[in-house]
Amino acid sequence: MDLFDIDDTSTVSREEAAKRLRALADSLERHNSVEFSRNGNRITVDVPDQVQLKVEVELGESNELEIELTW
Repeated sequence: MDLFDIDDTSTVSREEAAKRLRALADSLERHNSVEFSRNGNRITVDVPDQVQLKVEVELGESNELEIELTW
């Protein structure tokens, strides 16, 4: 299978970030998959019933909250 890689960073409002996270969570819950598209390429990622959830918080000069799902 060819590698499909999206690494997208953008500056958005806190409310927009929450909206995007909510849409991702809703898709996971309702469809058991998530869909991504960039530059005319579209991919649907099927997500199994069990995943590993990692939450990482780094506080310092710049703050970071990282949420990672793996399976």
